[in-house]
Amino acid sequence: MAAPKSLSEQDLAAARTELSGGKPFTVWFTSAAVGVPAGGSAKVISIDDMAEGDFIQVRPAGKRDTMFCSPSELTRIRPARKPAPQPAARAPERTAPESEPPSPPSRPQQQSEPESTPAVAQRQSPPAVPDRQSTPAPAAERTPDRPRPAGGRTAARPVEVTVTLSATAEGEWTVEVMVGKKRTVRPTSVQPADVARAARSLPPVVAEAIEASLEAARQRQLDRVERLRAELEAAQRALQELSS
Repeated sequence: MAAPKSLSEQDLAAARTELSGGKPFTVWFTSAAVGVPAGGSAKVISIDDMAEGDFIQVRPAGKRDTMFCSPSELTRIRPARKPAPQPAARAPERTAPESEPPSPPSRPQQQSEPESTPAVAQRQSPPAVPDRQSTPAPAAERTPDRPRPAGGRTAARPVEVTVTLSATAEGEWTVEVMVGKKRTVRPTSVQPADVARAARSLPPVVAEAIEASLEAARQRQLDRVERLRAELEAAQRALQELSS
């Protein structure tokens, strides 16, 4: 069976139009989707302007959390339902052969001397074959049911989660979250004070590395303030000389 067609540019344009009008836009997951079963449905929440990587935000059916996907992981073609299994045909029951009717006894021959000639014995009929239909069939052994997990649902497979903190030379911090191979949170700005507060609950070696980066950023900002203050004082002196 061919793989379902991924979202095209026309599909994305139609999705943006439906979202702008407040209408839901339904898609289905392809086999390329990670962490969700193929064929499951989802609602499109938003589409980024930059069509790069995982830029389509969707909410899977029955879930409260959202995830980001690429066009190759989604399709507008609803998967066909699998046909219900047909019951196995029963073999025709075999009927027992009818018993052969007994033969009539042979007529005795005329005897001239009854004392010396014995009478011909009657032919015995064969024993009747028991009717197989009247014999009860043995009850089929019932195989024990397999134990089902609690709640009637299979246990979710654990997924690796990666949280990355990044800092620029100017002291700006961002955080990014990856669930398996899918980026669920794009680089988001974080205040340095929040980073310093979180570092105190981490192992000492990690906290020292983060604190060193924060201290270097503070020192760079102090140097910049001193440089700007000197430029301001020079500009004020030049303004006074021009005004006198």
